[in-house]
Amino acid sequence: MTNGSKNQVWWVRGLTLAALVLMIAAYFTPIWWVSLTAPNYPKEAFPDGIRIHFHFNGVFNGCKAPALKKGSHASEVLQADLGDDLTEREGMKAGESAETGLNCVHEMNTINHYVGMYPIDTGAPVEVPMSKFFFGFFAVLLLGFMATQRKQQLMILGAGFAAVTAWMVTDQIVLGHLNAFADHYYHEASTFFNQPEVLERWTANLKLATKAAMAGLVVAMLIIMLGVWKIRQFSLLLALVPALLPVFFVLDYAGWLWFFGHNMHPWGAFTVKPFMPTVFGEGKVAQFSTYSYPYYGYAILLAASAALLPAILIRRKMMREEQG
Repeated sequence: MTNGSKNQVWWVRGLTLAALVLMIAAYFTPIWWVSLTAPNYPKEAFPDGIRIHFHFNGVFNGCKAPALKKGSHASEVLQADLGDDLTEREGMKAGESAETGLNCVHEMNTINHYVGMYPIDTGAPVEVPMSKFFFGFFAVLLLGFMATQRKQQLMILGAGFAAVTAWMVTDQIVLGHLNAFADHYYHEASTFFNQPEVLERWTANLKLATKAAMAGLVVAMLIIMLGVWKIRQFSLLLALVPALLPVFFVLDYAGWLWFFGHNMHPWGAFTVKPFMPTVFGEGKVAQFSTYSYPYYGYAILLAASAALLPAILIRRKMMREEQG
């Protein structure tokens, strides 16, 4: 191997390692944020509106309320709107953080309920518990891409895929986390939708779909092993698939927004025609202004993709030179 080829190898490995670190970091950060504002949620009480953060492994509270004094106008507004959710807040001293008692995921669920939308935690019920295994799968792909010899790639992929499969089966089936998540799904869905026979069917479908996703991931691993073994250029997919993660997220996010906006339930106090919620930018639903934008976790994902694209081009150039 010439010095030029060695330099190319190290560039590929360095860029891929950087992308791997960034991708793992993105898993633990908020990827997207959504906020609702309305006249009955004044800015002094809700500086960021009713805000939630989307992570790969769920949806989390994004509200940061100011420190409140008991009896203040902002405190009265919060108490009127959130009621028992402010129980913890009442004992706080002036100047202390008010964030503890403000759960904007619950508040947004309440708002959605009025127009017949399902609770937020019923969205992406397969993707959320499976996300850590998808990321493990992507990590193995990138480790395999860092190797230059086909035999090395197959060894890394085989060991890594076996580890991810064992982890997935142990976590979901042996330790019962699939059943635990199904119970959580049932509980969240039943908050506003109390039809046990329907919920039991939904929960059974969730378990079946998750097991199908697990099987599908194993099949994908086998296909990749076979592809790398038989086709030299196939190894470029080891980096290309993780590089497309920002695209996968937006497509999945938009798909679930469409589902929520087109599957209204008659429980709503207000009738709203089916609509497509805003994926990116600002929108309007009834008296609410909506905001939906990528957060810093999505920027980390884009940085990972930006590191992988030149690594793919360099590896492709190396392959062409080897063939020549």
